[in-house]
Amino acid sequence: MRISIAGTGYVGLVTGVTFASLGHDVILVDVIPEKVEMVNSGKSPIYEKGMDDLLSKLVKEGKIRATTDMKEAVKGTDVTFIAVGTPSRDDGSIDLRYIESVSRDMGKAIAEKGWHLIVVKSTVVPGTTEGFVLPIVEKESGKKAGEGFSVAMNPEFLREGVALEDSMNPDRIVLGVLDERSEDLLREIYERIDAPILVTTPTTAEMIKYTANSFLATKISFANEIANICDRLGIEVYDVMEGVGMDHRISPYFLNAGAGFGGSCFPKDVKAIVSLAKENGYEPELLEEVLELNERQPLRMIELAEKVVGDLNGKKVSVLGLAFKPDTDDIRESRAMPLVKGLIEKGAQVIAYDPKAMDNFKQVFPEIEYAESAESALKDADVCMIQADWDEFKSIDYDSFGLEAIIDGRRTIDRKLKTPHIRIGSGVIV
Repeated sequence: MRISIAGTGYVGLVTGVTFASLGHDVILVDVIPEKVEMVNSGKSPIYEKGMDDLLSKLVKEGKIRATTDMKEAVKGTDVTFIAVGTPSRDDGSIDLRYIESVSRDMGKAIAEKGWHLIVVKSTVVPGTTEGFVLPIVEKESGKKAGEGFSVAMNPEFLREGVALEDSMNPDRIVLGVLDERSEDLLREIYERIDAPILVTTPTTAEMIKYTANSFLATKISFANEIANICDRLGIEVYDVMEGVGMDHRISPYFLNAGAGFGGSCFPKDVKAIVSLAKENGYEPELLEEVLELNERQPLRMIELAEKVVGDLNGKKVSVLGLAFKPDTDDIRESRAMPLVKGLIEKGAQVIAYDPKAMDNFKQVFPEIEYAESAESALKDADVCMIQADWDEFKSIDYDSFGLEAIIDGRRTIDRKLKTPHIRIGSGVIV
């Protein structure tokens, strides 16, 4: 199958590499020439485990390439996936400017060729594929949907850091289609992947993505709410959640208490569904509280530090982990941002370290100090705060640095230390 993909971010690049690995011929499209050059040289514009080696191999084999020319890509392929960003507006609703731009370009390209399938893979609120993308393509192409082209929705369920694994071994594949021709084509694309396929409408497929992410975000905030109660009772929340997660109705996944959730999906998607609900006259109080608790949660690390060392004004605080999770350089909605902001407001001197995300974090916080290693960040520090549990943080000899306290936001350290060590959800020095 000949496939083009608009966008070379996490979703677009991972999807493209997956399809090329399955034997399809893939063209990636991006408006940024530097990204296109990187892809064509076999280098990934994002950090994702295993991506560089696989991309380089596929480029050499001629299975994947990149271009800035949308018309060329669409005219030379059978199906185009839209995988551009849908950032949040100030009110939480999603910004469709990139979806609109790509839809216009594809419509113009489709005007000059035969039947073509457009598949939205970007996360968009219910009704977008049929009510927004479809009419734009009809207008720009001069063709009628169902005759000259069709649209579909195929949501992604990727976790950054293990996105390639998730893409090649998904729990399920959701196809939101309008006709059998589109369904048949998409089934052919995915035929080498062993996963259950759910066929539904585009609008339902869009809602499935938002519902899944909102539920997982709710599980995390629920775990953090219980953790905050456990703090006051001197109970270890991780032991509690281990027992709770053994119930097959609940499962142990996404019950890890800590500094809160971040990334490009959960915060944005919950905000979007909250905004959509309000637009339709419903007040989603549970989901609003999920977001509010998540905003407060990283500040618990500051509160716990103050209980041990007192006023943080003038204290040197080492923050380990700036990405929203390990194995990625993505700082979008990272809980390190409100944590660092809170520390600065307290008058603390912040020195930070992350294996991959420091360049990105410097764009937001150029005023703090950055270390070359975790050990150099801990040297002369008064307090250590662990925000992302990279593996390299687990084996550090923390007792050798003379710290006044370690505040562990991710249960990174699972051994006894001489240094006062407090985990969110334990409420006691461990």
